[in-house]
Amino acid sequence: MTTPTQTDPADYTFVGDDVVVPFAVEPLDVRGRAVQVGPMLDTLLKRHGYPEDVCFLMGELIVLSVLLGTSLKFDGNFILQTQSDGPVSLAVVDFSTPGSVRAYARFDQAAIDAAVAAGKASPRELLGNGIMAMTIDQGEHTQRYQGIVALDGTSLEEISHQYFRQSEQIPTRVRLTVAQIMRRDAESGNVESGWRAGGILTQFLPEASDRLKTRDLPSGREDEDEDTTQDDDAWVEASALMDTIGDDELSDPQINVERLLYRLFNEHGVRVFDGAPIQERCTCSREKVIALVKTFDDDPEKPRPEGEGFQTKCEFCGILYDIAPEEL
Repeated sequence: MTTPTQTDPADYTFVGDDVVVPFAVEPLDVRGRAVQVGPMLDTLLKRHGYPEDVCFLMGELIVLSVLLGTSLKFDGNFILQTQSDGPVSLAVVDFSTPGSVRAYARFDQAAIDAAVAAGKASPRELLGNGIMAMTIDQGEHTQRYQGIVALDGTSLEEISHQYFRQSEQIPTRVRLTVAQIMRRDAESGNVESGWRAGGILTQFLPEASDRLKTRDLPSGREDEDEDTTQDDDAWVEASALMDTIGDDELSDPQINVERLLYRLFNEHGVRVFDGAPIQERCTCSREKVIALVKTFDDDPEKPRPEGEGFQTKCEFCGILYDIAPEEL
């Protein structure tokens, strides 16, 4: 097997934060995406004022959604939603192509405090047991696709692996990390905390279909191998390389995604493609709110009592909409 020429990272123009970087390692038949998020994540989490441990959970969910949402080849939305019995009972991340993200979490503050006091406030423990739904919506006049996987106390990385085994049957590895860092403001000189996160997704996509044979979903036999793919030397090596990634490497601004990809795959050669920028942006609008309110009314043309309007707040961005009666 020949090894492609690998460019040294010193020759790269690094994309920086809030840009998803697609890549390919042809000798291993691996493709994937990697990202580090900084200002986008920091703005989103601080807007909601979430407790610190909820921020770690939401950071992982947002990075996972970004890695999956940027794979869409059409205009639409990728929506990740959890519903569970943990302190965080509901979490929603809505990714709109080409790169807009919004997110919201519902939680019980008393339950969060109790979990922290008991030392059981990891992302998996805050979610508890329930379901995670991943929905692809291409818009009006199209059918939604939704995959559902159980939340059973395992990590989001393991849950995402289970999702790919069940829905797409593509060998997939995901790594996620979230960090809170201290930094000095360039203008004021004050030291402030900030949120960062990173993630990488790799998939085994060989050209020869016989190298991608899959077995049926597990039957429950105790002697059954949990891996749903046949062993392939290339994928075994790629998976082993993913296991070497440290959490600090994924979130450290000094170790950007290009340097990390070079460290992982330089022996085989890794091709890096143009990055896709992402931003924190809500898609709500006054027109959408009015249209939604009208769907709740069995007769939108009937006379309304004087002064009867409608008031609602977008849970994603916090904007309060005060709809006048004449608008309805």
